[in-house]
Amino acid sequence: MEISFILLVRAIFLLILGQCVFSAEVPALILFGDSTIDVGNNNHLLTLAKSNHPPYGRDFPGKRITGRFSNGLVATDYVASMLGLGSATVGYLNPEAKGDNIVRGVSFASAASGFYRGTAKIYNVLSLEDQLKLYIQYREDLARVVGVANASTILSDALYLISTGSNDYLNNYNYNIFLQIEYNRRQYRNHLLNLLANFLEELRFLGVRRVGVLSLPPFGCLPSQITLYGLGKETCVKNLNKEAQIFNSKMLKLLQKLNGTDGMRLAYVDIFSQLKDAARFPAKYGFVEGRRGCCGTGLVEASIFCNKFSIGTCANASKYVFWDSFHPSDRMSFLLAKTQLPKVLHDLL
Repeated sequence: MEISFILLVRAIFLLILGQCVFSAEVPALILFGDSTIDVGNNNHLLTLAKSNHPPYGRDFPGKRITGRFSNGLVATDYVASMLGLGSATVGYLNPEAKGDNIVRGVSFASAASGFYRGTAKIYNVLSLEDQLKLYIQYREDLARVVGVANASTILSDALYLISTGSNDYLNNYNYNIFLQIEYNRRQYRNHLLNLLANFLEELRFLGVRRVGVLSLPPFGCLPSQITLYGLGKETCVKNLNKEAQIFNSKMLKLLQKLNGTDGMRLAYVDIFSQLKDAARFPAKYGFVEGRRGCCGTGLVEASIFCNKFSIGTCANASKYVFWDSFHPSDRMSFLLAKTQLPKVLHDLL
């Protein structure tokens, strides 16, 4: 009964917010990034970075296993609903991504990728460069569906979101001695920011005008990082959070510098603060657990290690800030979308 009530409240909120406020302003939602907004693209790649198995998707509408790294929806699915663009985003590599299904936007995001191409190569997933090539192909697909003029309008007025960078640290640099020899932390940070700037320039050249870039999350509050570096304490790891904070502050300055260039408007999406606060003070947001994920022990399980054999998986993920050891639960994703989208639209519209 509790879960049904939560879903009912969210459905009413999305119906009112999506239809009455934003739907006329944003015709499509287009996504680039990693597992935070991968809605199943990695299902179609030869990689271990997948979530196309139970218990992933157990709370998705119809209990479908889609390849999302969540018990249900991810934040951008809620963003799409709030924009009046449908209840879930489609991945471009999905065979269903054709015809009318691509008119309201698609996701090119690929779990385990990052700003740095080498991060994607480790896991054989789509780099940002790969995603950009698919976007160019998508533009042609869209023109065939709605005509060149309509496609141009949709692509110009669409909301673009970029969510990536965590894997460049957590699943690459922090373990890669060769990368550490090539770059110290300041140099690596600057390299990633340069890659972001170059990517934004490519989008601007293609006529993209409205882009939101998500901050890095609080690394030190992710259950996997607490497990690895928390020395047995269930508290956020300060030095890891500091690394993310420094990057985020530099990224904010970069976006402020580039904002308005050739008509492109940029927005910084601060997921760091809200996710950190929820992890530290879960009761404040209606959760009971902010340090462990729902799947298995909640300490290390993610991707193939979060599976139907994971012992200890919780019965009700809506009580948890995190679904697995890296990714927020469906309910936390909803809260992030509800809080951040109005701010983004205020900056971009």
